[in-house]
Amino acid sequence: MTWQVLHEKVTHHLDMIYADVPLKDSTSDIATSLMNAIGIVEPSDIANPQSHFNYWDQDDIIMITYGDSVIEKDERPLVTLNRFLHKYCKNTINNVHILPFFPYSSDDGFSVIDYSSVNESLGTWDDIEAIAKDYGLMTDLVINHCSARSIWFDNFIKGEGTGKDFFFTSDPSNDLSMVTRPRVSPLLRETPTANGIQHVWCTFSHDQVDFDFRNPNVLLTFVEIIKLYIDKGAKLFRLDAVAFLWKIVGTTSINLPETHEVIRLLRTLIEHVDPSIIIITETNIPNRENLTYFGNANEAHAIYNFSLPPLLVNTLVSGNCTYLKSWMMSMPPAQNGTAYFNFIASHDGIGLRPAEGLLSDEEISDLVHAMQNFGGKISWRASDHGQQKPYEINITLFDALQGTVKGPDKFQTDRFICAHAIMLGMEGIPGIYIHSLLGTSNDYEKVANTGQNRSINRRRWDLSELEALLDSPYSQHHKVLTRVSQLIRIRKAQPAFHPNATQFTLQLGEKVFGYWRQSLDRKQSIFCISNISDEPQSILLSDINLIGTDNWIDLVTRDEVSTEQGFMELAPYQVMWISNQDFE
Repeated sequence: MTWQVLHEKVTHHLDMIYADVPLKDSTSDIATSLMNAIGIVEPSDIANPQSHFNYWDQDDIIMITYGDSVIEKDERPLVTLNRFLHKYCKNTINNVHILPFFPYSSDDGFSVIDYSSVNESLGTWDDIEAIAKDYGLMTDLVINHCSARSIWFDNFIKGEGTGKDFFFTSDPSNDLSMVTRPRVSPLLRETPTANGIQHVWCTFSHDQVDFDFRNPNVLLTFVEIIKLYIDKGAKLFRLDAVAFLWKIVGTTSINLPETHEVIRLLRTLIEHVDPSIIIITETNIPNRENLTYFGNANEAHAIYNFSLPPLLVNTLVSGNCTYLKSWMMSMPPAQNGTAYFNFIASHDGIGLRPAEGLLSDEEISDLVHAMQNFGGKISWRASDHGQQKPYEINITLFDALQGTVKGPDKFQTDRFICAHAIMLGMEGIPGIYIHSLLGTSNDYEKVANTGQNRSINRRRWDLSELEALLDSPYSQHHKVLTRVSQLIRIRKAQPAFHPNATQFTLQLGEKVFGYWRQSLDRKQSIFCISNISDEPQSILLSDINLIGTDNWIDLVTRDEVSTEQGFMELAPYQVMWISNQDFE
């Protein structure tokens, strides 16, 4: 692609974004500034991305962690994290999502004060680059809002300098009743400024002030930030809360066409710098809306599979896979060049909005009640009619799976491993939260200290204490790490587990969940079969169509699977990955 052709493409994006916005500069001039900011100055700077090309395979696993999830006295946490990764994850994890590692004022990093520096309490850019040398670095682009303590917001208040016109304001007399929000706090923050009282739009909290992307300088600033992160080794970008980016008074101000066009623009710029860099959109919204962020393989490379956590947890605590099965059957295969990002636990809670329309209100209520019985907390949001609805469940995944709707039982670890086996075998790229890898339980002390429900799943481990537990064969942490790591190693060796390999849902009743994967070259088949109940289950081999002329092996146990009996017995929460080939 020539410089001129790329420039015309960027200009077209801008024409779409700013069609209804009066601009001081032409979109052509803005396009030039954006290309310069990302490092495309000469034709030789332009990379040539391949359309519909998968820059990932079954080897890719992403671990999600805070920079200080593991700490050691008198050592920078990012250095400690790097040591932990090399000791416990070198044969399993090849990508690391370090949650916001910048100076911040609230929300455990998602209220950024300074996008250009590393939080001194965590380490330095050198520490970040050291991790990026050995692992694919995933970094957050907190693009919807920043901290009210940032220099930009100070300048907004003063009415001078960078930031003076960066923030979205609205007259409180405007009709804002349609605005979709994940919080129950007032939308507008009354703020005295040099230009009088301003009412600043705050989608999340009054410490998180929303940007006004109608100002092209905001867009330019974020492109400069992207370039900085690329230079520091970032290979994956998580666009945080991006669904709320563009606001129009009188609308829902979520998922607007301008937001999608901004993502397409960022994709165009990034992929012409380095085609292997991946964009992942974080859009915690109902499933149908979430799927739109793929665009036509020209927006996000990957989208968070937000419906999976509530559906899978519900499946395992109810002992019924009907809802999970229906959802999986309805999910379109990700076309080449795109992939689902599968996860079942993260630094946030188990979101319930993505389950709306998939689980009934009664089913959600039963799930919430079960999680409360297991020590979980509930975060709430305002519905369209002003009523409070459960927004997310705050609980560690290990404790969420300590039992069923009947109460706790003896199958906690087996149920937990079953959940990860289901996720690891599915179409898509798996993401595993560090506290799931470690089998961490609810941290009530941190909740008490912070007053925040989400702190329940954000424990900060002392490395020496953690190592003692991981080295003890009797601890839950050792058992979980060993068994999850084994599943990951098996997955990474199998072509049929490529994120874009064929997937079909199997019909095995309510108590057994199954799907079939086939490698892109069609040579390997894997039948992924899971007993999601607390009782033994039997399935007919004819139901999964094992061809008698092939030799079948359970990749999990390495046992041969005989087709002579005609049926198989599965213990409670047993998982089988039955394949005609074993590449490990």
